[in-house]
Amino acid sequence: MTVSEMINKLGLTVFGGENGLHRPIAGGYVSDLLSDVMGNASEGDVWITLQTHKNVMAVASLKEVAAVILVKGLKPDADTLAQSQKEGIPLLGTTLETFEVAGQLYEFLKK
Repeated sequence: MTVSEMINKLGLTVFGGENGLHRPIAGGYVSDLLSDVMGNASEGDVWITLQTHKNVMAVASLKEVAAVILVKGLKPDADTLAQSQKEGIPLLGTTLETFEVAGQLYEFLKK
């Protein structure tokens, strides 16, 4: 599944990083601790978080995640959005809670 396909299936909002919508998804990772993501997320994961500051995109780039999903209707800071565009890493949003979007992503990926 690609990021673009996931967006359609989950009804996500695209905030930025449209150049990366073709990226393949290898899995998912849920955490709000940047150090945890740095130590444990894998390349190609979709990172689900409620963090909205620009350090999110620095970690996303370092770990080469496929995309970042912001939950609970949260919006990215201007710096975060600019970094998403620069890195080409899709920054996405949903009004769903973390538990809900993670469950839906899991169901789509296990098929």
